[in-house]
Amino acid sequence: MSLVLLIIGLIVGLGLSFLYFYLQRKKELALVKSATEKAKNILEEAEKNAKQLISTAEEKAKQILESAEKEAKLKLQLAEAKIEEELRRLKKELEEKEEKKLNELREREKKVEVKEEHLLEREKILNEKLNQVEQKSHELTRLKEEVLKEKQELSELVAQAKKELEKIAGLTEKEAREYLLKKVEEELTEDKAKLIAKIEKEMQEEAKRKAQEIIAYATAKAAIPFVTEKTVSVVELPSEEMKGRIIGREGRNIRTFEALTGVDLLIDDTPEVVVLSCHDPYRREIAKIALERLIADGRIHPTRIEEVVKQVEEEMESHILEIGEKTCFEMGIYGVHPELLKLLGKLKFRTSYSQNVLQHSIETAIICSNLAAELGLDFKKAKRAALLHDIGKAASYEQEGPHALIGAELARKYGEDEEVVQAIASHHEDVPITSLLGILLQVSDALSGARPGARRELLEAYLKRIRELESLAQSFPGVEKAFAIQAGREVRVIVDSKKVTDEEAYLLAREIAQKIERELTYPGIIRVTVLRETRVVEYAK
Repeated sequence: MSLVLLIIGLIVGLGLSFLYFYLQRKKELALVKSATEKAKNILEEAEKNAKQLISTAEEKAKQILESAEKEAKLKLQLAEAKIEEELRRLKKELEEKEEKKLNELREREKKVEVKEEHLLEREKILNEKLNQVEQKSHELTRLKEEVLKEKQELSELVAQAKKELEKIAGLTEKEAREYLLKKVEEELTEDKAKLIAKIEKEMQEEAKRKAQEIIAYATAKAAIPFVTEKTVSVVELPSEEMKGRIIGREGRNIRTFEALTGVDLLIDDTPEVVVLSCHDPYRREIAKIALERLIADGRIHPTRIEEVVKQVEEEMESHILEIGEKTCFEMGIYGVHPELLKLLGKLKFRTSYSQNVLQHSIETAIICSNLAAELGLDFKKAKRAALLHDIGKAASYEQEGPHALIGAELARKYGEDEEVVQAIASHHEDVPITSLLGILLQVSDALSGARPGARRELLEAYLKRIRELESLAQSFPGVEKAFAIQAGREVRVIVDSKKVTDEEAYLLAREIAQKIERELTYPGIIRVTVLRETRVVEYAK
């Protein structure tokens, strides 16, 4: 029974277990089915969403492609436009450069033409001068033949070059021009250099010889006597008693005379003479004439002295004008302003190194006009400039500065030609020489002043003054060399560029000038020129 119950219990247990497993399996199947349905639905939904996303993506991709295509086309158009603009700009720049180079070539051609015209003009003048020299006539003919031959060869070469240019017509204008110029230059450079060197050498030799002849001829025609001038004048008295009358009560007469004339009246123990001392010969001449008239009249008192001095001054104004007019008339110079005539007349009472300045001016004018005539220049203008070149000395007592610049300013003020003014200003190199007239005037001035007997200055005194100037300049630190030139009118100082800067050079020039003023006695003005040079040398091996 228990076994049956056990079996029944087993069967029931197996049935219940089977039922449980069945129900469990059914439940699992239901869950699986439900999960399958859900998965199917999810898959369908996912598929649907995927199709929708793909469709949307395809639409967006299509739009992006269309937009990219449009943007690419736009960028391409802009790039093409930019490239075209850049090409136009480059083309314009190339055209401008080409035009600039063509203009430069044209300018060079014009300059070459001008130079050729200038050379032809110089050749013409040279031929005119060389025709006067009989010994060079055959040589000149030969040179002309050679020049003509060279010109003919040049014409042939140009013709040949034109033919070659026709052959190379396929080249650009620039390439053809460069090729032609290079070809002609290579063929002509050597022959041209040889011919120019030969002609220059012959012309230099001939010019040197001719210059010596011209200077000798011009100097020989200026035979003006030398007259020694002094800084004192002696006036003779009728008696010793006249000295007391000249001095006057308590010296009032002599004080009045000296104050009105600007001249020192020296009365000493020398019998029957008094001495007038003044560095201005014009004032000294007025004083001499006035004193002689007072002595002849016998009435000597301050009022009478003032009357006579004033009268003599007025007469001297007329007298110096007459001297200027007479000098210009004798020299054949007309149209000079009356004020310049007065200054010219004053030069009769001025001296330079004991040489009368008016006589020196006349002599310089004769030399300068002869030099200008020999060189085929305007000899009248040269004579005018030379006669007026020292008028600044007549006014240098009243004005400060170099007499050459003072004279030039006066000449310009009273209507002289600008070339004459420039020649006057530059005859001592106070300003640069800008014309051949300035060079001729400088040479003529030097010849007149340097000829034997023209100026009475002892050689020892002259050399001493030159040595003093040079020694004084060399005493400053940084000075390498010093040279006194222009008869002691200028000191040129060469300094060491490593020790003296450009700014210090200005100060050095001023210090040297101040030391010269303090320690030396000299006539006129001395110009101090400081030269500082940096020189770099390198060798190519």
